[in-house]
Amino acid sequence: MPDVLIADDHPLFRDALQRAVVAAIPDSSVHSADSVYSLLSLIEQFPDAELLLLDLHMPGARGYSALAHIRGQFPGLPTIVVSGHEDVQVARRALAHGASAYIPKSTPGEDIITAIRKVLDGDVWLPHQLVGGGMELKPDEAAVATRVATLTPQQFRVLTMIAEGLLNKQIAYDLGVSEATVKAHMTAIMRKLGVNNRTQVALAASHLAIDQEAMPSLPDDDE
Repeated sequence: MPDVLIADDHPLFRDALQRAVVAAIPDSSVHSADSVYSLLSLIEQFPDAELLLLDLHMPGARGYSALAHIRGQFPGLPTIVVSGHEDVQVARRALAHGASAYIPKSTPGEDIITAIRKVLDGDVWLPHQLVGGGMELKPDEAAVATRVATLTPQQFRVLTMIAEGLLNKQIAYDLGVSEATVKAHMTAIMRKLGVNNRTQVALAASHLAIDQEAMPSLPDDDE
């Protein structure tokens, strides 16, 4: 029985995706997550999953960061990106980051079923209105994606929290660890990203945002 993972924080759309998966793969076992953090735990539980449907916008996901991390850590897991964005550039960037398909949330159920079957057959799928041309990532974006892919799941969690503007003590509380542990993760993250402070970490992460011009204003918490 093939395992399929769905990561989306909207219950109604999560249910719609589950129905599409069951229609495309009748004998599948579907497992759902409502955040990137719970998704990472789910992948650990089902390391041989055959497919992931990943929402770009959910808790713990900042633009393409979750996609880049998951594709780096689990390259054998085909990933379909689902999103409310219907912009051609957003879709093509998703494919450039390793997605096997891009499904706007307005896509009819029959087309979602088709996309799932195509991806399981090893093909790439886009809705007809987004087909045409390719896209290469900007060098800075590609470099950051490669480095984000090397982070451990816990380091990735810390990275997303830094990008959201949380302080070390807030991150420690949310993760149930000590501030010393957070600082150790920070040191490892900065080394892997090739930067020197948390502001530069956030700047690096911004290269993976959907809107790369939208930069958060972050506290300088290097205590």
